[in-house]
Amino acid sequence: MQTLLNYGFEQIEWQVALLSFLLAFILSTMIAYFYEKTYQGLSYSRGLVQSMILGSIVSCLLMIAIGDNIARGIGIVGSLAIIRFRTNLRDPRDLIFTFASLGVGVASGVQSYATAIIGTSVFCLVALALYISPFGARRKHDGLLRFQIPSGPESQNRVTTILQNQTKRFILVTMRDVAQGTFFDYAYQVKLSRSEDNQLLMSELEKVAGIRGLSYTNQETTVEV
Repeated sequence: MQTLLNYGFEQIEWQVALLSFLLAFILSTMIAYFYEKTYQGLSYSRGLVQSMILGSIVSCLLMIAIGDNIARGIGIVGSLAIIRFRTNLRDPRDLIFTFASLGVGVASGVQSYATAIIGTSVFCLVALALYISPFGARRKHDGLLRFQIPSGPESQNRVTTILQNQTKRFILVTMRDVAQGTFFDYAYQVKLSRSEDNQLLMSELEKVAGIRGLSYTNQETTVEV
């Protein structure tokens, strides 16, 4: 038994292993914290945040266990191939944060502490900068407008005039007849100049004679359908 223990300590001192685990925990917690603070969606998952930290510990453990031994690496890869990961991540950003946590664990496991610390700092600062800046927000004031109006050119022309005056741009998405052709159901993709213009648009459309089922769905990048 003592021989086995001595053989294990020949590869890596327990103080170094403990330092690697602590660093992986601290840095992955930092990544998880920035993920939580910069998250903008609706489907927040506490399990995902905790998985970032636990995944970093596991990846650090694997790198320490493998070391420079190729046979160990092949064995661990073969063991992991048996496990099937079926978790679906709806947001690619979640995948990036998870991969960053795993990368921190790998860097800590191979005792590349400077790379782990600098990489985590740069990653978190860039994530914070992207969260604060409007970079990538192209659909800020987009929306989906749905309503039903009586068949006939008068109602259609009235709606078209309102859309031309109250929206920056509009595109007809779908049109179908309902109630045996007495009404038509319309869906428009609209782009507004300001976010508060949707209230003015709705109030103008409510004045159209016979309109019903009027609804506006905001399609900002922070909304998940």
